[in-house]
This record gives sequence, structure tokens and C-alpha cells, in this order.
Amino acid sequence: MTVPQSVLDAMHQPGVYLWDDATMGAAQAGQRDLLHTINTLRANDPERERLMRAYFAEMGEDVWIEPPFNANWGCCTHWGSHTYANFNLTLVDDGEIFIGDHTMIGPNVTLVATGHPVRPDLRERLAQFSEPIHIGRNVWIGANVTVLPGVTIGDNSVIGACSLVTRDIPADSVAFGSPCRVVRPINDHDREYYWRDRRIPDGI
Repeated sequence: MTVPQSVLDAMHQPGVYLWDDATMGAAQAGQRDLLHTINTLRANDPERERLMRAYFAEMGEDVWIEPPFNANWGCCTHWGSHTYANFNLTLVDDGEIFIGDHTMIGPNVTLVATGHPVRPDLRERLAQFSEPIHIGRNVWIGANVTVLPGVTIGDNSVIGACSLVTRDIPADSVAFGSPCRVVRPINDHDREYYWRDRRIPDGI
């Protein structure tokens, strides 16, 4: 990790803080350059995985992120093992983002761990706040979903396409909408049918 710990501590402190271009901006520049290099490499280039491991805070085994992707920092995002993200993932990760093992992320998903105060004069001073996002194990996040600061999504849950997730979603739930709401628990029907009335074949 090339970003000083003092910069990370400043961004991850509770409450509102002011962007400091002399320290935060300078530290972010190196991460932007590394991201640019990653996105120019072919998907199967071994150098791409090596650079991603340097770029992210943590990256487990068997992680695949379709190119291109975007992130504010990279070094504040933690990937579990056997995870997958489809095209055009965006990580607003001034705050930390934690993604559990076996989680799948659809195309055009945005995970936003940082926001700005509503009060206009604070925004003029480049004030912002960060709250971590926690995505559990074996979660499926559908296409075009946005997850906002401070949200926790429990293990095994499914977030339907185009949802805006503003509050925590419990484990073992199917949730969708804007704002995203729990529609039902994962149930016995899901153990027999993979989609609507289409039965899961024997042997799978």
C-alpha cells in the first residue's frame, strides 16, 4: 500500500472532515495512476492481478473483476475469496468497503461509502463523511444497483437490479426497489426453482 496511514485515518474517522488536497490529493494521485494502468491491461494478463493485489486493501483467492472498473482509492476496499464483479463497477471508497466470500456483483454497480453534507457552506469547503459498507458472504447484487454509505447487506441476500440501497438488508433476504426494501425471505421455492417456474435440474 502506497497511501500513508495518516491519510487513511483522516478519511475513516467518525464524522465530517475536510478534504486536504496537499495530503489526500497527493496520495490519491498514485492510486489513480495505478488504476489507469490496471484498466489498460488485457483481462488475462498476469500483471493485472499482481497490480490489483497492490491496489486493493485486501484481495482473496479467485477474485475476478471485469475491466474496466473505477475507484476513488482502491486501498480502502477489501475483497473476499471467490468473488466476481461484472463490467463498470464503481467504488467510492474514501470510506472502507468490505465484500464477503462468494459474492457476485452485476454490471454498472456503484458502492458509495462517502457522502457530503447537505449544508451548502460545508460543501464549499470540500467537507465529506465516510461510513463503511459491509456486504456479506454469498450475496448477489444485481445490475445497476447503488449502495449508499453505512449500509450492511447480510449473508446470502439478493439485491434486485436497479435498486437504491439506503438501509441495512438482513441475511437470507430478497430485496429490491428504490429505496430498496425486503420483499421476502429466501424460501423453499428458491431451493427448487432457479427463476420463476423453472425447476433446478437434478444433479446441480
